[in-house]
Amino acid sequence: MSDRYTIISADTHAGGSHAQYRDYLESKYHDDFDAWRGKYKNPFKDLGDNRRLRNWDNEMRTTQQLEDGVVGEVIFPNTVPPFFPSFVLFAAPATPADYDHRLAGIRAHNRWLVDFCNQYPDQRAGIGQIFVNNLEDALIDTQWIADNGLRGGILLPNIPPDAHWIEHHLYDPYWEPLWALCAETGVPVNAHGGTGVPNFGNVPAAQLLYIAEAGFYSQRPFLHLLLSGVFERHPNLKFVMTEMGASWLPPVLRRLDQTLARIRDHGSTGEIRYGDDSVLPKGATEYFKQNCWVGVSQPKPADVDTILELGPERFMWGSDYPHDEGTAPFTREHLRQLFSGWTEEQMRPFLAGNCAELYGFDLDALAPIAAKWGPTVEEISKPLLELPPEPNEALLAGVGGYKD
Repeated sequence: MSDRYTIISADTHAGGSHAQYRDYLESKYHDDFDAWRGKYKNPFKDLGDNRRLRNWDNEMRTTQQLEDGVVGEVIFPNTVPPFFPSFVLFAAPATPADYDHRLAGIRAHNRWLVDFCNQYPDQRAGIGQIFVNNLEDALIDTQWIADNGLRGGILLPNIPPDAHWIEHHLYDPYWEPLWALCAETGVPVNAHGGTGVPNFGNVPAAQLLYIAEAGFYSQRPFLHLLLSGVFERHPNLKFVMTEMGASWLPPVLRRLDQTLARIRDHGSTGEIRYGDDSVLPKGATEYFKQNCWVGVSQPKPADVDTILELGPERFMWGSDYPHDEGTAPFTREHLRQLFSGWTEEQMRPFLAGNCAELYGFDLDALAPIAAKWGPTVEEISKPLLELPPEPNEALLAGVGGYKD
């Protein structure tokens, strides 16, 4: 075994430029795209200068990650696809009025992502996008994602409670064919943190409400699939929760374990009575360990405690590259800061093995790259005693961070 670690980030982001997306858009949308592009104004500071190139420039992206010790990546979307009002992850679900054009936009992204990943097929696993407005389209896009080698699977849209135009929420039996297809094909179903938050409006407290409640809304897909019996009906379904921390899991699982046990034993909780179709034969912790993985981006000490408490088998490290709050270019320092006390046997699955098994990375193919770029086992075992020169606020907080 090499004296260096192989590191696969379970959480990175990439997206095409608008010029690239146009090439992947069906030609019947080109005129509408040109009109939309002419009115577009970039809302994001980190996409307004050369930093935006990290999303699609192979040389910049690969060089920065290799220098940071990361040799493989699971790629979530980034940038603004055609016809979207904002960053794809935080955009509200498509309404009936804009559904057709925005569906064309994410399909253009998926086509772009296939080619982007195929440039470094051993190092990149792309996550394709679907919408949950319409079952037939969701099934078509999921099958396309499976057939075209996006082994990261699908990004499951998180439905905000104020998206009243979405008729069927994730707990609705309407979506049963989607879960069956993903289970049968082995397509991972990914939920990403920060999504599903309602629109708080243009008030001074809006951003504070977002940061205070984003965690709660991020967890809802997990609760909806678990409590609606999706994990019971599909024990082989792979459900991944990424960039939403991990420390919230133990108290939630303990509470749900108690609730589900009481329903099984008594058919009630207080004055609420439950029918037989509400009884789940297993506890929440058991379903978690059966169906779920967690991509822990920029983990904090409490997240590390959770990984050890629940067992490291279903947890994966993430960098959140190229976002400013991510660990690059201080990933080595970040790992030393939190994981210097871990054994090599604990670190290897967390940094690469679990991710490789879930998303289909070939560790043998990555080994020569890691032998050149990966941090040594000895290096990561040394506690971090001083910060790098001019660290940014994120690193001072103990979670790493990108510095331009």
